[in-house]
Amino acid sequence: MVLPRSVALERLAYTLTAPALALAPNFTPDGPANIAVLLAGAAGTANMLHAATSRLPGSGQRIVRSFPLALAAGVDLAAVWTPGYGPLQTDALLAAGWALLCGALAPLSRTSRRGHRPAAVTQLPALPAPLALAALPAPAGPEGEPMHPEDGAPLYTRSARELWERSGLPGGTLLVKAIPHPDTAKDLTILLRSKDPGRPIRSLSAADVAAAFAVREEEVALAPVEQQPDGRQGGPGWLQAHITPDATARRTKAPTLEERWADKVAGPKGGAPGTKLVARARDEERKVTFYRGRMADEAEVPRIDLAKVCRGLGIPDDDSCVFVLIDGSEFLISAFDEPPLSQIFPATRELLTPDAKGMFVCGFTITGQPVKNMVYQHDKNAARHGLILGVSRSGKTQHFAIDMAAQSLAGQVVWLSTVRKDEKTTVLGRYIDRQGSHALWMARSLRAARALCEIRAEMPWPHDGQPHDYKPGDPRCPYRQLNVFADEFMTAAQDADYGEFIEKDGDDLTVTGLKYGIGFNPAGQSPFAHNGFSTGMKDNLRQNSRPVIYNMGSPSATRKAAEGTMENAYDVPTIPARYSRSEGSAIERAMRGEADPENGVSTGGVAVIVLDNGRAVLMRSLYADFDTDLAHLFPDDVVRLTDHEISELDKRGLWFDWSEPEERPGEFRPIPEDSDEDEPRRRGGGKPGGKPRAEVTSARQALETIKTLVP
Repeated sequence: MVLPRSVALERLAYTLTAPALALAPNFTPDGPANIAVLLAGAAGTANMLHAATSRLPGSGQRIVRSFPLALAAGVDLAAVWTPGYGPLQTDALLAAGWALLCGALAPLSRTSRRGHRPAAVTQLPALPAPLALAALPAPAGPEGEPMHPEDGAPLYTRSARELWERSGLPGGTLLVKAIPHPDTAKDLTILLRSKDPGRPIRSLSAADVAAAFAVREEEVALAPVEQQPDGRQGGPGWLQAHITPDATARRTKAPTLEERWADKVAGPKGGAPGTKLVARARDEERKVTFYRGRMADEAEVPRIDLAKVCRGLGIPDDDSCVFVLIDGSEFLISAFDEPPLSQIFPATRELLTPDAKGMFVCGFTITGQPVKNMVYQHDKNAARHGLILGVSRSGKTQHFAIDMAAQSLAGQVVWLSTVRKDEKTTVLGRYIDRQGSHALWMARSLRAARALCEIRAEMPWPHDGQPHDYKPGDPRCPYRQLNVFADEFMTAAQDADYGEFIEKDGDDLTVTGLKYGIGFNPAGQSPFAHNGFSTGMKDNLRQNSRPVIYNMGSPSATRKAAEGTMENAYDVPTIPARYSRSEGSAIERAMRGEADPENGVSTGGVAVIVLDNGRAVLMRSLYADFDTDLAHLFPDDVVRLTDHEISELDKRGLWFDWSEPEERPGEFRPIPEDSDEDEPRRRGGGKPGGKPRAEVTSARQALETIKTLVP
């Protein structure tokens, strides 16, 4: 092997320096020559220590090159402290040994020269460097020449190249550069290019890279290479691979919040697929943690499964404490320490007094924001309907109280009918125009409201003497808005005697009532056609109101009840039966034989209100305490119909005490010609309106019976 010239010159320098190293400390210990040797040795020692503690590429070469200076300082100090040249000429022997040792190490400091490189390493040293990729154009040479002409690549890159070439250049690519990741032992990024210039990289996979570097496939990520202003090439002929065994192991054991979101929540099987976590914030005052996210594709709408999101984030899955708010492609998940809607919000006259646009506060959301409902449709110049749904004891009557109070404070007339008498509706009857408690009363009220449409259509307005459509807030309007409430409408619509009249008049009122200032507000436990809600009635109610849906018995029933009132019924919030915190493990309680914890707090008064933009909001409605006097919520004087309207209703025989228990002759059905008008009407079984049928014993009697059944 031919000895490089630089190595020969370096060995000659060591040979000539050795005598001076032995003589200088003995002749002139304080002379400039000896001091220069000591200073050079101190500098070499410092450089060795820095290289040994640093993880930068080339640290080994720095140590080898600094070693002669540090060792020379040691020989010099030994010569200074020994008397003369020491026993057996120790100073001369140390200087000669120094020259021989440094000469032997000289070739190791020049490993960049071809022919003097060390053997290929089987595992890359962990030497971090800035994560910066630069194009090093190195076209493959003809057969027989090296793949990479001398380009000054560091040891780290050359070692990676040998591993890549040993694997057979996977995908027909050359390894241009290898960059170690800071603060890791095995992570690196490699820059690859096609072996054939101008050809794309087609068949390279993560498994090929993993096999070359002896890591798992999931620890490799391939990424495209973008062109850079500094001249680095890019495109399909280039590729970079991130090899991250250390980062993957750390991500598995102790992931950051962003990594946990990407792995457990945003994946195809996660609770929020295709999303990104924007920020996490904590409000200590309200004891709530906010997770704000958005879709990676802003054209998509988030589909959030809160249970899966909670499991992915490792937080308690509690539908009374975790809520989601969706706004376009963005969303907000609120995780409270305690159920926020278990708080009570008392109703006050200030909150219930409508503003200039007819809006009043009907409740508050989980974030403490006020939720508003309307007493009329300001933008449509019309009255408004109402759709109130919920199972028994869910809070419908409480909603009646705040809704009627707001309408009364706006100077509107209120009627309330129920199927059965109860304490709360009787109390409300003290503050409104009319209230009754059976199916016949409801039928009479709906019939009178329907007649009012005809009466108001002919009422002249004082400014021009001509009739006009209802305009809310117009002081020239000769009548006031009428709001007809029908509690348990589903049950009343199925009444054997008056159900068909209630359903027919209610359906007609939803269609024609708005232009005459009459709003219909049915409440019940089902909004479907077989329970009295026709398709047209349901559509009119939804489009001209802000539907309020209390607990329907289950989240699926609540979503079904809200179907059609919003753009995406999947986003209907969940209302549990009770607010109960999850305490401990159900499995551990079962193993110990312990009872499950108590149910918790009722969700009565918690509702989903569908706003004008089709967005469903979970709220706690205002609380009206029926055990106290409700006079502070209502105006001092009860608002009633005008004298003209009462007179016209009286002319039609529709204005009287609707609480009369029996139907008046001819009130809903024609009086049969062969019946005694003075005979009180008796309920017949089966068909509504039929009188008791006599036993049919002849053909003539059968014919007469058929005539009475045909209208």
